[in-house]
Amino acid sequence: MTERIFEAQNKATSLLEQKGLDRGAVRLLMEYVTGKSHASLLASMRDSLTMEEQTRFWDKVDELLEGKPVQYVIGSESFYGRTFEVDNNVLIPRPETEELIHGAIERCQRLFHNKKVKVADIGTGSGAIAVTFKKEWPEAMVTATDISAGALTIAMKNAERNAATITFKEGDMTEPIQDAKWDLVLSNPPYIAHEEAELMSPTVLSFEPHNALFAEEDGLYFYRKLAESLPHLMNKPGLIGVEFGYLQGESVRKLFTDAFPKAFIEIVKDINGKDRILFCEIHE
Repeated sequence: MTERIFEAQNKATSLLEQKGLDRGAVRLLMEYVTGKSHASLLASMRDSLTMEEQTRFWDKVDELLEGKPVQYVIGSESFYGRTFEVDNNVLIPRPETEELIHGAIERCQRLFHNKKVKVADIGTGSGAIAVTFKKEWPEAMVTATDISAGALTIAMKNAERNAATITFKEGDMTEPIQDAKWDLVLSNPPYIAHEEAELMSPTVLSFEPHNALFAEEDGLYFYRKLAESLPHLMNKPGLIGVEFGYLQGESVRKLFTDAFPKAFIEIVKDINGKDRILFCEIHE
C-alpha cells in the first residue's frame, strides 16, 4: 500500500530536519515526482502516490539526505520565471544574478534604446544570463562563452528549451570574442578565494563545480582579466556588468576604474543590502 502525499512529505521533512538540511526541498521534490504545480499539490495532499511515484520519491530523498542540492536532484532550477536545466557541470542560478540582468536591461534601455545590441556573456555556465537577456531583449545578438565543454552543453540545452537564439563559443574568458566589438558584456565569474572554502556550506563544496566557484588572487583573478582585456573590445557607449562577492566591491571597482578611468562606475546592492554588482558605463 502506498503512502498519501502528506504522509510522505511529513516523513521526508522530518528526516531532512534531523540532519539540518533544507526542508523546503521536499515540496520541490514532490512537485517534480508527481508533475503537479504547487497549488495542485496543496489540493491533493490526501491523494495516494502511485507505486512508481513513491519509489522515485524515496530514491530522490536519499540523494537529498546525502546533502545534494534539490536542483541537482530534480535537474532544474527556476530563474527569471523560466526553467533551466542544471547538473554538476554548472552552478545553480541564484536570485542575485537576476538583479544583474534586471539592472543591465534598465541601463541598456537608457544607453541603447531599441538598438540591436551586441551582448557577450563571459563564463555562461547554465546559460541563465545569456538566455534570459535574449528573451527579455529579443533584438539583442547574444554570444556566450565558457571554458567548460560540459557547461556549454547544458547552456545549449537551455537555449533550445527556452527558444533563445544564442552563439556559443568555447574558450577562456574573452579569448573567443576578440573578433568583434561589444555593446554589453556581462559576467558572473568565479570569485571565492580558495582560503574561504572552509567557511562554505558542505553541500556547495561537495556538489557544485569548483572551477566555477574559486579564483586565485583572493578571488579577484577573473575581474583583473576582464578589466585588462575589455577596453579594446567595448563599443562607445558601452556597458559592463559583473557580479562579485559582497566584500569585494571596492577591489573590483579599483580594477575597472584603472582600466576605464573616464567611465561611470556604480556599485549596486543586492536584495539583502550587500554590495553585489558593478556596472561600468563607457562613454568616451
